[in-house]
Amino acid sequence: MVELLGSVSAVFQASLTELEATGIQSVSAQSLGTGRSLELAQEELGRATSLGVRIVALEDPGYPAQLKQIYDPPLVLYVRGNSEVISRPGIAVVGTRHPTPYGTGMAERLSCDLAARGLVIFSGLARGVDTASHRGALAGKGKTVGVLGTGIDVIYPKENTRLVEQIVAYGGALISEFAVSTFPAPQNFPIRNRIISGISLGVLVVEAAEYSGTRITSRCALEQNREVFAVPGNVTNKNSWGPNTLIKQGAKLVATWEDVWEELPAPVRLALEPAPGNESQAGQTASLFGESELSPHEKKIFGLLKADEATHLDEIVERLETQLSSSEIFAALFELELAGKVRQLPGKNFVRSF
Repeated sequence: MVELLGSVSAVFQASLTELEATGIQSVSAQSLGTGRSLELAQEELGRATSLGVRIVALEDPGYPAQLKQIYDPPLVLYVRGNSEVISRPGIAVVGTRHPTPYGTGMAERLSCDLAARGLVIFSGLARGVDTASHRGALAGKGKTVGVLGTGIDVIYPKENTRLVEQIVAYGGALISEFAVSTFPAPQNFPIRNRIISGISLGVLVVEAAEYSGTRITSRCALEQNREVFAVPGNVTNKNSWGPNTLIKQGAKLVATWEDVWEELPAPVRLALEPAPGNESQAGQTASLFGESELSPHEKKIFGLLKADEATHLDEIVERLETQLSSSEIFAALFELELAGKVRQLPGKNFVRSF
């Protein structure tokens, strides 16, 4: 309708006859023609303003140029946080809600390294890979944007409420095309996936099963002529089906941030300012935390653990039984967990935090 009438304002100013001529439902035409829709729009604007949320229309200079290029860009974006950051060049990092330790670690590491070099990390704020990518970007002292499948004031899942506050506090943003207070309806998330890919220069898939929302996002990326990147995975793991299949179909295989960086347009690479020192370290010791601050007991345990493979508590005790007592091991593990250097997985399994 906007395309037919020329602008959003023209839609509200059109006569009933002009509106019906566009082919929309008569009830919608009547609502627009009588001014009821304009009243509702003004009420919605008031609700958004009271929440400190900015509404960016398609015609607004602040609307992301990348997103305008797609077939069906949202007419408006609700933006909480830094509205300028949504127009910066960035990469979408997406994947399963149930990643392996390897998947979580790779999402964190790659997002950290790319964000440290000035790329914005876009993702969907979902559990799993999305959450790991947002956290990685923050660890790299970069900017990250959460694309919601709910109203801008509805955080889903609830457990990411603190993460959302960190994203906004450190100069990132949340965006949504859904009205204020929209609840997390299942059909909304596939719809928002086109925004995740459309607003980005490319989409990086870390882990994804055969039938998943990530598959929808990668398909959107291809349709939108975006770059598609994928982290290869263990062929025996169902979560590796998505990235491994994409690689077979021509997606760029990604092992380090350089694999993404070299595919970026030259003007983008030149415009970005690297921030050396914030990125994760390469190799097995790739951790966001240094080992120099660890106690001798913690160093021994930390040296046994891997970031991409879980180690059971019994194995840790067995391998260190001649050097440390069980109580010393338990105490050191507790301190490592408390400091965020180690994560405990179900079944008393432990991995390094990237």
